[in-house]
Amino acid sequence: MKVWLCLSGLISELRLAVPWGHIAAKAWGSLKGSPVLCLHGWLDNANSFDRLIPLLPQDLYYVALDFGGHGLSSHYSPGVPYYHQNFVNEIRRVSAALKWNRFSIMGHSFGGFVAGMFSCTFPEMVDKLILLESSPFVLDFHEVENLLTYKRRAIEHTLQVEASQKPLHVVSPEEMLQGFLKNNSHVSEKCGELLLQRGTTKVATGLVLNRDRRITLPELSCDFISRELFAHFIRKLQAHVLLIKAVHGYYDVRRENDADKEPFSFVIGMLKSTLKEVRCGAQAAGVCYFTHFFCTGKTPGLTPGRTGDHQELSGITLHCGQSPEAWAQI
Repeated sequence: MKVWLCLSGLISELRLAVPWGHIAAKAWGSLKGSPVLCLHGWLDNANSFDRLIPLLPQDLYYVALDFGGHGLSSHYSPGVPYYHQNFVNEIRRVSAALKWNRFSIMGHSFGGFVAGMFSCTFPEMVDKLILLESSPFVLDFHEVENLLTYKRRAIEHTLQVEASQKPLHVVSPEEMLQGFLKNNSHVSEKCGELLLQRGTTKVATGLVLNRDRRITLPELSCDFISRELFAHFIRKLQAHVLLIKAVHGYYDVRRENDADKEPFSFVIGMLKSTLKEVRCGAQAAGVCYFTHFFCTGKTPGLTPGRTGDHQELSGITLHCGQSPEAWAQI
């Protein structure tokens, strides 16, 4: 384990053994603090939280992992697909390795989908669930006709990658960064550099991407659920829930989704009706809380995800009228 000091406090690099290799993670703070597991978005890595963690309460112990096939974590074994449930399984393995019986989870984008499923599957283990530009589950709104197509594409893509003998694509650091920014126009250069620090490996002639080439579009790995299942799963939650949605976030970047806010409205409505909505700082023993905020400020913080999450989400907890103390009490 590597440990060093930085402006945001003590940081350590972790490597947790799993049957297919290891899960890489980075940790901030003291082991004595209450644990918070941080889950990144699709094709991102643990560096997504580098600019956010310093803005949060410093008496907590934050661990940001790289999902399998991302960042510095091992790729899955040959023949093993990257399905949603496997990422949920990774959380259980990490919590066992860290000897955590109860902890909080902060999930960004795809990481929120994984966090939501884990929180309902192992409700007794999750104290607080924080969703950043995310939902607890992926709904099948307007997707029913596509579900079998997604399953077919996932299988065919995996077989194609396994059969391919194509060598890894090596490019210069500048070419890698510019290519990344071209494909993710909403991401700043500084944030792009942060993600590529952990998402690439230096070789003799340049850089190669670390991610497993079997990982492709998120819809090929996600578990889509119906409204009925969403309502049933949410009732299993025991965690206090905080959902943060950027006003200039997903809908602002992916303009084709502007008119289709029905899924998100359903999520908010169901969480409100199922969990007890209270303001930050309210206390009621044995009650699951649900609080949500919309943020518009452009501030430094969370590195935007490649799934379309925009920079305005950054630093949201400290720039929407909430203090670190309020965050800690949710």
